[in-house]
Amino acid sequence: MIGLTCLTTNGRVLVAPKLNRRRAVFVLSKIDEILAWEKATDRERDSKFVELGRYLCEVRAGQYWRVDNVRSFDEFLERKFPESRRKAYYLMAIHEHLTPIRKRELELIGWTKARELAKVARRDRQGFDCAPWVHKANTMPREEFKREVDRYLTGKDTEPWEILYFKAYKSQLPVIEQAIETAALMLGSDKSRGYCLEMICADFLAGVSLEAGNRNALLPSLTRLVIGLPKPERKQLLEDVQVTL
Repeated sequence: MIGLTCLTTNGRVLVAPKLNRRRAVFVLSKIDEILAWEKATDRERDSKFVELGRYLCEVRAGQYWRVDNVRSFDEFLERKFPESRRKAYYLMAIHEHLTPIRKRELELIGWTKARELAKVARRDRQGFDCAPWVHKANTMPREEFKREVDRYLTGKDTEPWEILYFKAYKSQLPVIEQAIETAALMLGSDKSRGYCLEMICADFLAGVSLEAGNRNALLPSLTRLVIGLPKPERKQLLEDVQVTL
């Protein structure tokens, strides 16, 4: 996603699109209107998330963010979505990958299920059969539908899981969200927040165990970190380790 805001590709300079200031002002005002409505009604993006995702994609494509006097689309998202930019990218993915599904159907599904549905559409591309998936999204509880998507994408049943409950103060949330978002950028945006949290904890345990000389705790933590790396980085790391042996 970050690459889409860059004006160079393969060493060639791209010409920035001509800014339609009138349209940009309209679209940006609609985004502010939707975000204000959500905040006032204290609801998730259950009815206007489709429209919001479409406007965000238009802002990115037309570089309307320049009207807001920011340096990049990412900086624009940081202002509009201070809690988590990742939500904005999910909304855009829904708009980009679920175009065969009618807006009203998506609104009935809800944005959290639509987010999972977009993963299937992105993987299947032209072969995406939306009708049965829309039916599953409408009839299955949210967590069950998520497991169904995971099972389809990975080809195996997901392991047993639990929901963790703990309190975090509002002053702590920016650090927590930034850590999880950073882990998601390193591990891939398709990874769950729980997986990202596990990698953060494994990194912490590896550091502490190394300082304390606790080999029993160090090896499992390092193993989880290596497994969590994307395949190219994992292969490079293993090759580097082989050289030192």
